[in-house]
Amino acid sequence: LHFQTHAEAGNQTPITKLILLGFGDLPELQILLFLLFLVIYLVTMSGNILIVVLIVANQHLHTPMYFFLGNLSCLEIGYTSTILPRMLASLLTGDRTISVSGCIMQFNWFSSLVAVECALLAVMSYDRYLAICKPLHYAMQMNVSLCLQMASLSWISGFLASTVTTSLLAQSTFCGPNEIDHFFCDFTPLIKLCCSDTSQMELVTCILASIFTLPTFLLTVTSYISIIASILRIPSTTKRQKAFSTCSSHLILVTIFYGTLMIVYMLPDRATVGNLNKVFSVFYTVLTPMVNPLIYSLRNKEVNRALRKALVKCVPFPQKSV
Repeated sequence: LHFQTHAEAGNQTPITKLILLGFGDLPELQILLFLLFLVIYLVTMSGNILIVVLIVANQHLHTPMYFFLGNLSCLEIGYTSTILPRMLASLLTGDRTISVSGCIMQFNWFSSLVAVECALLAVMSYDRYLAICKPLHYAMQMNVSLCLQMASLSWISGFLASTVTTSLLAQSTFCGPNEIDHFFCDFTPLIKLCCSDTSQMELVTCILASIFTLPTFLLTVTSYISIIASILRIPSTTKRQKAFSTCSSHLILVTIFYGTLMIVYMLPDRATVGNLNKVFSVFYTVLTPMVNPLIYSLRNKEVNRALRKALVKCVPFPQKSV
């Protein structure tokens, strides 16, 4: 991509660097925030990498549900690494500058992975719908070919949707001020720095976002409504509780992700809610990837069994002397 960073008119200041203000308004908490986000990053990376390794290594986890969970964990690894390392470096060194091209590329990766996650959550909800509402047809319908097709479609469509917006943004001209009141490069703060008319770009982005996210959200909600209705009709209390246990964790993460995402982008664009936007953004960019392994995978008996087997193989236990 060619990034146009020079102003078109002589009275406009060209921008080559941007300043991500982040949490700079809390100077006394910089070290504490650094340690907090460092722990979150390490937990997120180790948890999601562990899930991927367990799913790949254990034959019993080669099922559609864990295949999609493995995809989600891979996504969360990239998702977190797009934002947190840059934020940690800023908190530690105090250097909040980032190049315009670097900022646009961060937005490209971030928006692509958000779109992929929306699609994957919809696919996972559909998988659970088939497993619970149509168990007799589940094995036949959710075959290897369909799983690969749905996962591939999620990744490809997510990156294609973001590429259109990023291409339009990369052709824009940026001028002062060069400050972004956020801890990562998002679309709304970036277009505020554009000197040229952004109405067409905003319209195209809004249409693309609506086309891509609204159907996935509706499919996710519809699937869980059908799942809950089906669970309520189960006569056995034990089976009903087991079914609720399987899907409640999925529903919690979906609610956190979509809920905070909608709050951030539906709140009015005012300075008074700027810090509130940062707080809610932390939920879907930082906390959701961290709790994903716990909520989705580590609570499952199959994953716990696979983890225990892996520990037995990796950790030699001392033999008792006769």
